[in-house]
Amino acid sequence: MKSRREFLGGCLAAGGSLTLGFACAGGGGCRGTSEPAVRAREAEPLGAAPREAAFEAGYLRLEREGELKRREETLWKIFERCRCCPRGCGVNRLDGEKGICSSSAVLKVASAGPHFGEEPPLVGRRGSGTIFFSNCSLLCIFCQNWTINHHGEGDAVSHEDLAEMMLSLQRRGCHNINLVTPSHVVPHIVRALRIAIRGGLTAPLVYNTGGYDSLEVLQLLDGVVDIYLPDFKYQDNEIATRLSTGAEDYPEVAAAAIKEMHRQVGDIDQIDGIARRGLMMRHLVLPNRQAGTDRFVEFVARELSVDTYVNIMGQYRPLHRANEFEEVSRRVTRAEMAEALAWAREAGLTRIQGG
Repeated sequence: MKSRREFLGGCLAAGGSLTLGFACAGGGGCRGTSEPAVRAREAEPLGAAPREAAFEAGYLRLEREGELKRREETLWKIFERCRCCPRGCGVNRLDGEKGICSSSAVLKVASAGPHFGEEPPLVGRRGSGTIFFSNCSLLCIFCQNWTINHHGEGDAVSHEDLAEMMLSLQRRGCHNINLVTPSHVVPHIVRALRIAIRGGLTAPLVYNTGGYDSLEVLQLLDGVVDIYLPDFKYQDNEIATRLSTGAEDYPEVAAAAIKEMHRQVGDIDQIDGIARRGLMMRHLVLPNRQAGTDRFVEFVARELSVDTYVNIMGQYRPLHRANEFEEVSRRVTRAEMAEALAWAREAGLTRIQGG
């Protein structure tokens, strides 16, 4: 199974340009047309995934009722004095101004394709249809995708291009459309989503985020997103400040955001082992207990549900600038990972993925 970094490395192998498994429709600067260079295994034959009669993506009803159009209009107003994320930079991105995420009004995508390294309920047999957006507002010093999130690697695409990415992934049989690092480009996503709906999009929408999300924006996504997939990185303000570029309020912001996500979609609901709706959480174990894993699992059990799907991840590597920070300059030990999983069990969590 390929890691996310290996997947992206293959997708960006050709000099950092966007490598997509389809031709872009909107002419917005999308150049790649070859198949993704790295996949853990081949997707099944082309064709739409089987539709389960019991499921309808939430965004379809909102579009029928005209509510999705109204939500989009509100999101563009947020863009004018940007508060897409809790940084609240206040810049006018519609005029080309940039805040901490280094994004203007231009939408950039680093890669798109079926991914088999995500959680099993997202991957199934045909893969999760990941779309990796360039730039990020959290800017962790150990970011595994730092060339994309910190340096903005990727290509400019139009809303029509992004809609075609979604539709192409659905045609290839992916079980969902997995939006990776979406927080700073939500207005673009909703605009492209509305175009894709007209093209026949029905797949569940996954909001794959670092957890540093605006409550105002999340409330506008109520009923739009089917599956929330947040990280909860830290429980300590000082550690968050140090490791995520001054995001001192990360623990409080992430806790509130994740509670709102759970309010909207509840615990994960699966059909034949494939996630269709609900909250799935990630927690990356860091060396020297920097992630506060004991407090994290207590939060989940106390504030959400013991039945919350939680992926306790042990694949931390000291990438990007991590070697400048002694406390996170090494990999996690087996003992640290065993301790983290023991804490999760002691908290009473019943749906733990870990290893």
